[in-house]
Amino acid sequence: MNTTVAIVSFRLGHPDGVSVEASKWGGALEALGFEVVTVAGAGPVDRLLPGLAIGATAPPTPAELDDALADADLVVVENLCSLPLNPGAARAVAATLRNRSALFHHHDLAWQRPPFTDVVGFPPDDPAWLHVTVNHRSQAELAARGVKASVVPNCFDVDAPSGNRTATRNALDVAPDERLLVHPTRAIARKNVPGALRLAAGLGAAYWLVGPAEDGYGPELERHLAAAPGRVVHGLAENLTIADAYAAADAVALPSTWEGFGNPTVESAVHRRPLAIGNYPVAREIAAWGFRWFPADDPRPLDAWLRAPDPTLLDVNLAIARRHFSLASLERCLARLLSERGWACW
Repeated sequence: MNTTVAIVSFRLGHPDGVSVEASKWGGALEALGFEVVTVAGAGPVDRLLPGLAIGATAPPTPAELDDALADADLVVVENLCSLPLNPGAARAVAATLRNRSALFHHHDLAWQRPPFTDVVGFPPDDPAWLHVTVNHRSQAELAARGVKASVVPNCFDVDAPSGNRTATRNALDVAPDERLLVHPTRAIARKNVPGALRLAAGLGAAYWLVGPAEDGYGPELERHLAAAPGRVVHGLAENLTIADAYAAADAVALPSTWEGFGNPTVESAVHRRPLAIGNYPVAREIAAWGFRWFPADDPRPLDAWLRAPDPTLLDVNLAIARRHFSLASLERCLARLLSERGWACW
């Protein structure tokens, strides 16, 4: 009989970081022999519980949760109990999982986000649970609050196929000799769109913001884009992929003020593009692996590299990604953690 893992979150199957990483975990768990089902308040999931969604008017009932998770031998909770984006749902999920085998995967934590710094009760804890963070900073902050956690960094398909540079630039009407700076994120305040626009202006590059505005950021985003001194492209057409975006770009911007991880740090390495990055706290932790990046607040170093590219930088970054951040390493990490808890596929 198969062992079932239920992956639970606010939403799954979307382009946001939590959904993307949850999908990778699902693939790794299936490779380890588990049957995986997805449960969320929104998205193309196996079991839809609208009360789990961000902004839901009421949380799911205990009966709804019991029914959705009845066949799960292990439940993986993706950020739903890490941030109070739906406090009622978080409390309901925690209550349902008391004394059950559950792994809480934390991408961010409440006190790391300014709106939630004074919120208490997140994340919940129970002796039956395992907590996993995506960085050592969060692990240490949880330990200071009496919660023990393991660290599994975000991992990537280091053999991902390249996108189509020429076709994508043609679709965007970007000339062969025109610089293109891609900002491969959603548009929310902490992604620092103004910083990315300043970088693009300093490089003399067109600016491509891939993701949509969220969290009410739309009006502010429109003001920033309208005031941009250079050319702006916003959105990713349905016939294009994120690999196409990296292929089309000459450089990548990640000027964020906060990221739980920041996937473009490794994605840019996999797709062999130079990265200009902000000095958010976790970036320093990832940089310690040896990545070679450029500052997002000063275009001159990246401009000089683009004028005379040194492929050694790209070679170094890709080698680090392959060695430390592959999907194979994710599978090994999960196998070890689950075995240590007696949760290996039984």
